[in-house]
Amino acid sequence: MTLATVYTRAPLSMHAPLVRVEVHLAGGLPAMTLVGLPEKAVKESKDRVRAAIINSGFEFPSKHITINLAPAELPKDGARYDLAIALGILIASDQLPADDIAQYEFHGELALSGALRPVGGILPCALAATDAHRRIITAPDNHHEAALVAAENVHSAESLAEIAAVLHRRQDWPPPPPPPIRPPRSYPDYADVIGQHQAKRALLVAASGGHHVLMSGPPGTGKSMLAQRFPGILPPMDEREAIESAAVRSLAGSFSPADWRIRPYRAPHHSSSSSALVGGGTIPRPGEISLAHHGVLFLDELPEYDRRVLEMLREPLENGHITISRAAMKSDFPARFQLIAAMNPCPCGYHGDPERACSDTPDQIARYRQKISGPLLDRIDIHLTVARLTPAQLREQQQAHPETSADLRAQSTAARRIQLERQGRPNAALNGSLLERHLHAEADVLPLLDRAAERMHLSMRSYQRILKVARSIADLAASPTVSRQHLAEALQYRGGSV
Repeated sequence: MTLATVYTRAPLSMHAPLVRVEVHLAGGLPAMTLVGLPEKAVKESKDRVRAAIINSGFEFPSKHITINLAPAELPKDGARYDLAIALGILIASDQLPADDIAQYEFHGELALSGALRPVGGILPCALAATDAHRRIITAPDNHHEAALVAAENVHSAESLAEIAAVLHRRQDWPPPPPPPIRPPRSYPDYADVIGQHQAKRALLVAASGGHHVLMSGPPGTGKSMLAQRFPGILPPMDEREAIESAAVRSLAGSFSPADWRIRPYRAPHHSSSSSALVGGGTIPRPGEISLAHHGVLFLDELPEYDRRVLEMLREPLENGHITISRAAMKSDFPARFQLIAAMNPCPCGYHGDPERACSDTPDQIARYRQKISGPLLDRIDIHLTVARLTPAQLREQQQAHPETSADLRAQSTAARRIQLERQGRPNAALNGSLLERHLHAEADVLPLLDRAAERMHLSMRSYQRILKVARSIADLAASPTVSRQHLAEALQYRGGSV
């Protein structure tokens, strides 16, 4: 046999397109040619594969070897193709049988000794392999990640020689490796935050309905503490959310099985570039907004971000995904995150603080706030002022029994369950017609909002977002209808707009 085909996948997107590794042996001077748009790391696989084949006890063929990674127009990057290339060479040189090879997909980097090393993006590859009714072969360190979505179809092996023994039917696939022992992950508790009951209430409303939040207040009022604890009060992930979140983090190589069903929390620095925040690169990779999919993206010191970078958030906030186009390919990544942003009211941070005078001029304050555009602010449902507490207030509220994250999570989970049973999605995801159908407002609610919209000069987008927040407040109270009290609380959360 001089021609062999082995299957693997390129984890370039959530769909992980199939890659056929075609190997042809021909006469002539010994050489190895690799075609199919390989990047540098793929080209370097020639030396790793040669050493791994020889050190695994096989003969490296002294022929002209042509390796094609099809489809040729798809960019290939990384060392994940090593195993498929080595098996293709061994099958083409009749050192391994080709029987049933089409039922497998092989993923792994080869050490020079022939040992198998883990690769990134294994979870979307396992999803795609399961849909194609193929079994996936990985390194032991990748086994438990792939098994999260393909438990019946995943096998792992320590080395190229062990895989060859299975293909020769000299042994069965080895049993799965024991799962790594990792402590359970948890978020800080809201019981640590003294006072700030209004802020906790607003964040509870946001957690129940999936709303975006902007917190504004002087330094040291607890904005960062509140944001860091916010993922701990979100409702638990369902199976679909867990798979989507894990798959996109696996693409970036930042997922661990210990993170399964744990909502991500991303807090990039304000110096982050547009590629870091929304994704990019020659071969597009997910950015922070996609790594926060079904979780929380916390942007502290919001006006310190580059305005051009912030403007790129407008489409993902509205649509829940980001499309990155390059000359060679186009990638679409999910980005349905909850934005929690924090900012000071002015450059010095003390504008409106009763305890300390602001040192900024009106022009400085205006320029500072203009770094955040009106259209971006319009897409944030809840605008919250986090006020400073005096030492006496802190001592008084420290003695009160604080609500824990577990208490708040139980409330948000109950409210989210009501929303899913009523409309199949969180309130924040309701569009115009669905919002009208599921609002169930009392007769005096919409006229009251109409009058408020005129006084506050609200856009139609803000108008609808207030109704969504009011619906979430009603769901927290287990009320089938939205009342004036629910609407009044929702309007209060727009009153803190910068």
